[in-house]
Amino acid sequence: MSPITELIGGAKAYGWGSFALSTSFESIATVTVGSGGAANVEFTSIPGTYTHLQIRGIQRKTADATSNTITFNSDTESNYSLHFLSGNGSSASGYGEANTNYGWIYTPSSGNLADTFGAFVIDILDYANTNKYKTARILNGFDLNGSGQVLLHSFNWRNTNAITSIKIVPGAGNHAQYSHFALYGIKGA
Repeated sequence: MSPITELIGGAKAYGWGSFALSTSFESIATVTVGSGGAANVEFTSIPGTYTHLQIRGIQRKTADATSNTITFNSDTESNYSLHFLSGNGSSASGYGEANTNYGWIYTPSSGNLADTFGAFVIDILDYANTNKYKTARILNGFDLNGSGQVLLHSFNWRNTNAITSIKIVPGAGNHAQYSHFALYGIKGA
């Protein structure tokens, strides 16, 4: 038997006897980059009233660098560990690193196809729990008109402090105009 999902007025999703209310996700903040770009995007004063956080976005950089860095609470010490898997339709690769100064996310840059943006979803689990380190998982990708990449990243922040700010900085240049970032809080069950 396959699950049946029914969407009713955007309010509830049913399947296998469970449901999620539309209030499970609450918008906390959004940023749309204006003319001239932005050196970074930072969400600050994040309330500790949710179970998890999610950032959804589209992004492109103004310089030729594929990576962006992500830091929590302005911590740029060697308190992060990361790994990623990527595929481009003909090959796959992976990478891992311990004791880095940030987490990573990859999106198109000025060296890629003109006006191409990457899409991503970042889940930050148990961000306010002061009894554990924090984990982020990222699904992202971009199409370059016949080529491109799909990537799965994760990183941890070895700190038990609640996350109150998140900063995303391009590896080079700025976030390009029209890049968009939306932060959501996810309520627990």
